[in-house]
Amino acid sequence: MPSKPPRICACGHRVAAGVRCPCERKRAAERNARHDRKRPNSSQRGYTGTWEKARLAFLAEHPRCRRCGGPADLVDHITPHKGDPARFWDRTNWQALCTHCHSGAKQREERRLTRRPKQ
Repeated sequence: MPSKPPRICACGHRVAAGVRCPCERKRAAERNARHDRKRPNSSQRGYTGTWEKARLAFLAEHPRCRRCGGPADLVDHITPHKGDPARFWDRTNWQALCTHCHSGAKQREERRLTRRPKQ
């Protein structure tokens, strides 16, 4: 069965297919650190003790993941609230998800939507 050949990174290193060069990993880590420095902390984004109580109550009402049906442990905002308190607290915008579904498919969908060119 054929496999992809190695590639040459911009820094000149030969890298196996599907593997990131150390220089690429370093650039990605630096980019993520710059983003994290600008991002408000969780309590500044609205995730306070009041949210924790509301989250636990919602999970008690909706114990199953909306996507896979497994046990839910997160409350996700269907439409990202982007700091809007009205959208943040709108319970019709909440869904119960398991960590796997929230961290996988849901995050890919949100990234894909934000990358779409505006018309």
